[in-house]
Amino acid sequence: MNILGDYHTHTKYSRHGHGKGTVLENASVANEKGLKQIAITDHGFNHMLFGIRRRDIQDIKEDILNAKEVTGVDILLGVEANLISQNGNIDVKVEDFEFLDVLSMGFHKLVHMDRNEDFWKLSLPHLIGTPFAPSKERINRNTTAYLKALDKYPIDIITHINYEFPVDALAVAKLAKEKGTYIELNGKRINVSERDLDIMAGEGVKFILGSDAHTPDRVGECNQGLNLIFKLGIPLSQIANVDKLPKFHNKRG
Repeated sequence: MNILGDYHTHTKYSRHGHGKGTVLENASVANEKGLKQIAITDHGFNHMLFGIRRRDIQDIKEDILNAKEVTGVDILLGVEANLISQNGNIDVKVEDFEFLDVLSMGFHKLVHMDRNEDFWKLSLPHLIGTPFAPSKERINRNTTAYLKALDKYPIDIITHINYEFPVDALAVAKLAKEKGTYIELNGKRINVSERDLDIMAGEGVKFILGSDAHTPDRVGECNQGLNLIFKLGIPLSQIANVDKLPKFHNKRG
């Protein structure tokens, strides 16, 4: 059993020191660990602190070409897009799909939202925190936003589902299956119950392992997800990057 790809890695293009390494450094570590493919998925454009800038895309593409030549690792250009509205909008424009090989999406704090109402309803509850369990209304609102995003965009991967943004994970996973979208088993945090993961697996949901590496040494480190796969007996045929490479909506060529 081999993990052949890592589809959640960050670089220095996630600004203000959030990502520590270069594309070449990420690819070099991937090569050392026997990975055949990685994706560079720096934070989406609307993140106030860490988002990539559209003017950097050409530099990222050049870095990818160079790193491919040096390491032999296939490198995909992606983005970890941000949910920015209750209507399911994300911070990726139509013209951005010209350069994207893979589109991931998750919720992050400190993101420019579409409207003030979206900030109050989506961002603020997670910025201020609460000692109480999230209300059913809040979970339904968050879930609806995710479902609308899945309907609007060719999203390849839902990253760290339930992290700082509680949703009905089963409902999201069900639509993700219909849309050909993978549910990530994150190398740093998994915020879905084992019971829900077991139900997802039983319904044929497809998963993907991602390190969420912010430093090069973390590329390919997916043990947390692997441990759950073995514990729950999730069939390896449902893990997109074990002994095979995944197929993405957006991959060019």
